[in-house]
Amino acid sequence: MDRTLQTQQTAFRAAPMPSLDERKHQLTALKHAIKRHRDPLCQALAEDYGQRHHQDTLVADIVPCINNINYTLTRLKRWMKPSRRHAGLMLSPAKVTVHHQPVGVVGIVVPWNFPVMLSLGPLISALAAGNRAMIKLSEFTPATNRVLRTLIEETFQPEQVAVFEGEAAAAAHFTQLPFDHLLFTGSTPVGHHVMRAAAENLTPVTLELGGKSPVIVAHDMPIALAVERMLFGKCLNAGQICVAPDYILVPKGRARAFIDRFIEQFNHHYPGGVDNPDFASVINERQYRRLCQWLDEAKQLGANVFPCHAKARSDSRHRLIPHLLSQVPEQATLMNEEIFGPLLPVIEYDELTDAIDFVQQRPRPLALYLMSQDPAVQQQVRDGTISGGMAINETLLQVGADDAPFGGVGPSGMGHYHGKEGFLALTKAKTVLTQHKYATTGLIKPPYGRWWQKLMLAFFMR
Repeated sequence: MDRTLQTQQTAFRAAPMPSLDERKHQLTALKHAIKRHRDPLCQALAEDYGQRHHQDTLVADIVPCINNINYTLTRLKRWMKPSRRHAGLMLSPAKVTVHHQPVGVVGIVVPWNFPVMLSLGPLISALAAGNRAMIKLSEFTPATNRVLRTLIEETFQPEQVAVFEGEAAAAAHFTQLPFDHLLFTGSTPVGHHVMRAAAENLTPVTLELGGKSPVIVAHDMPIALAVERMLFGKCLNAGQICVAPDYILVPKGRARAFIDRFIEQFNHHYPGGVDNPDFASVINERQYRRLCQWLDEAKQLGANVFPCHAKARSDSRHRLIPHLLSQVPEQATLMNEEIFGPLLPVIEYDELTDAIDFVQQRPRPLALYLMSQDPAVQQQVRDGTISGGMAINETLLQVGADDAPFGGVGPSGMGHYHGKEGFLALTKAKTVLTQHKYATTGLIKPPYGRWWQKLMLAFFMR
């Protein structure tokens, strides 16, 4: 890792400002490589998970990367163009421009839940910004890593993009390297360690974390429509998504109606329980056991548990279908930690302000979802809550908006990327002042006299 970083830094110093054509060539080559490796990537993710439908991988990993590249290619020239700024009277007739320069070498730490999108997505931003990149892949997706390594090595020289694997010790060393920017996607607890390691080198960081993303179902929203709009967001990848709905807030007296409707719709889309081929497995035994322990703990504490099918668990295949819970005690682990799986607490509230207070009293989430068709309610929740992003009458899809920033706030992350925000995050906005041959700035230099004071008062103190 250290040697590769030095090589990339040397290569960057030799060519610190890649041209538009060079960047577009790299992005186009990456796009073609993704297309060539589409089927192997789908097969590898199914192997890593034990069961993950190819359609899930296409929708959540492959297609977003292709769309991101297409979007970037059509707008990159505009992003790279220096912008004119006003110099002001005191600096007149100087010209002030802002140039976006590549920062250098970007480190990218990839989680296991969407290893294609969350490695190649940041890479797209890094290349568009003119940088070089080193990517640390998750040790929990070895089959996918093999395909990604092949894809990258066929497309780029190691001094441009390099891929690394390894377990926790390798990841820790990776985050300690003196990158010019470090982009980490993962859990909030690990985010603390990453930021601490980056601080030793004063490395700027973009942290994409997560947290407990709530769904507020307002009084005006029909329960059936609310379930329809959020079920896929909880079921995609078996809920192993940083922006998946983590818990539901429903008006008092409507929890059981929500649960019954969810179970009904789940069985319409995913019949057969754990035997359904369209529903993904939990990634590995460790994560499966964690979810089962949290579920059993909540049940022991008095929560009501409603599995969506009689065939609810398969220990040998680490498969777990959605379990909805009501009356969950506050001390239950799944009420305090990000669930990241197919468990869903349903909580009742009296007034909308109670639901807003419930959200605001907890760490700020990466996403917040509102189910309401009332514009006044939409404004009340939008303005009265703080979250990384928000979707109204939908879940997950805000992440797919190429022309909008994606990022958390506080415990759910810091910084943004995607689209133009990714370009801006991974470049340095450098102000350049160019002075004219004849300048007025000589008038403000010593020796100072009364005429100078009169000039300042007349022109600059208005």
